[in-house]
Amino acid sequence: MQFSDRKVTPKGRFVVMLAVMSLIGCSKSDQPGPAVATDIEFRPDGILDFIRPDSSIVTRIGIEIAESVEAQAQGLMYRRSLPDRGGMMFIDQKPSMRSFWMKNTSLSLDIIFVDEFGEIVNIVKRTTPFSEDFILSTGPAQYVVEVRAGFTDKFSITELDRITWERRSF
Repeated sequence: MQFSDRKVTPKGRFVVMLAVMSLIGCSKSDQPGPAVATDIEFRPDGILDFIRPDSSIVTRIGIEIAESVEAQAQGLMYRRSLPDRGGMMFIDQKPSMRSFWMKNTSLSLDIIFVDEFGEIVNIVKRTTPFSEDFILSTGPAQYVVEVRAGFTDKFSITELDRITWERRSF
């Protein structure tokens, strides 16, 4: 790029100043990570129960179900909220080692990896929003349930528990 020796006119200065001010205004944010312009409404597709080893129900939540490649790639990215008793369940065709990340996800989550029998494989608590670090299952999982951070502590959900779920129209 070359600069000329031409003088900048008052109109030119105004245009440059306006451009700089608009860039400064766009870069300010009170939140870390990318801004989320609008919230995506929670859409329950079914219910999920957390079950103790004695078969008692710990709690029930509404779930959005992510089955397609597109829905799974989107996950809870760009969400600003999630109901206290709501979550997202990812369904894979068969059990496999699973990995997730928090890119473009502003909510801290508890991520629960579940095998094909509904038994909890492992729980990763209080994930870091916007992180690109991988969050891994410790064994093959066919289902992954994402809930608000602190949910598993609040209800004392552990790897000894399991889940059952069903699709429902609401």
